[in-house]
Amino acid sequence: MTSLDAVKAWLEARKGEIVDLERLLTSIPAMAPESGGEGELKKCEALTEYLRSKGFTSFERYDAPDTRVPSGIRPNLVVTIPGADDSRRVWIMTHMDVVPPGDLNKWETDPWTAVEKDGRVYGRGVEDNQQGLTGSVFAARAFLENGIKPAYTVKLLFVADEEVGSAYGIQYLLKAHSLFRAEDIIVIPDGGDQEGETIEIAEKNLLWLRFVTKGKQTHGSRPDQGANAHLAACDLALRMNALEEFFGERNDLFEPNRSTFQPTKKESNVPNINTIPGDDVMCMDCRILPCYPLAAVRTEIERIAREVEKKYGVTVTWTEEQTVESRATAENAPVVTALGASIKAVYGREHRPIGIGGGTVGAYLRNAGFDAVVWSKMDETAHQPNEYTVLDNLIGDACVMAALMLGTGIAPVSGNP
Repeated sequence: MTSLDAVKAWLEARKGEIVDLERLLTSIPAMAPESGGEGELKKCEALTEYLRSKGFTSFERYDAPDTRVPSGIRPNLVVTIPGADDSRRVWIMTHMDVVPPGDLNKWETDPWTAVEKDGRVYGRGVEDNQQGLTGSVFAARAFLENGIKPAYTVKLLFVADEEVGSAYGIQYLLKAHSLFRAEDIIVIPDGGDQEGETIEIAEKNLLWLRFVTKGKQTHGSRPDQGANAHLAACDLALRMNALEEFFGERNDLFEPNRSTFQPTKKESNVPNINTIPGDDVMCMDCRILPCYPLAAVRTEIERIAREVEKKYGVTVTWTEEQTVESRATAENAPVVTALGASIKAVYGREHRPIGIGGGTVGAYLRNAGFDAVVWSKMDETAHQPNEYTVLDNLIGDACVMAALMLGTGIAPVSGNP
């Protein structure tokens, strides 16, 4: 029996314990203060106590100050399992925070009580991100409890604040601490597909915009005496949407394979029909292929705004509500090759690199110079009522993580044995 076979057999025999850890984690609503929560500290402490009880000994805490939560901190935890070779580290990065449950009437179970049924575990956070978190813990436990030494040093990283921007999580760690090396293998099991084939290596550049158009309010019967801010904003939205053709490259790594500039939120202006509004606010969600730098997009926004101002006699200002510009991990990067080999070893499937339109914590790592990928085999029920994880997926993903820890597909750093 190979080491990977031994790990697989050990994990299959631990389904009950896996569900127990999901129950423990789900029972602690680790929500951000933006969502009315107290942060991740209680969950982090419970996880630390659990890991100590299972034989883990190397713990490092990196607490980001945050006066908005009762504890005053947002914890980030690193657990290390020494390997035979330290020239590369295998990082499995998951997040401890969860989103609110939403409308409780749409849940068939208590969202804060993990319930096992028909091969699934239901509850808030059980998939996002406790499938990856629990899988990484049990993969590492399999090594400890079976006396198997990882080929490379393993680092389990449990971060705060992923759901609302990562300012107190990975962004804080990258700014305040030097944890990573360029040679490291960094996997984020927090998104994927039902077959476990897709490895996310790139993201579209993200630009969320809030436009404020100011004109002159007047009676609906006398538009000649005013400047219709709403009309100007409608034209502005259409011109912005037309940038989908202006920035017209296609890249089949992504779905959709183009840049998108979409009007979204619209704030109220006047309360009655027969008043022409002098103020208008609308928002845009822009997802831009990485081949286009945001500086080029900003130039076009400036041009469009000035044209709308001239045509309608209004002023247009805007703020960038969220901005992420991300470099890509190469399709042949060591982390992609190694994860692909591990997927093949466990699931028997060839991997497929993809890009996504949404944002992940991977972008912050890539922009800091570290190759990182996002992967998992999952049904993608995150943020939905009746969120669930498939137990077989969780165990399979733990096996893939174990294959990585065994060094599957990982070449030593040049100059090391």
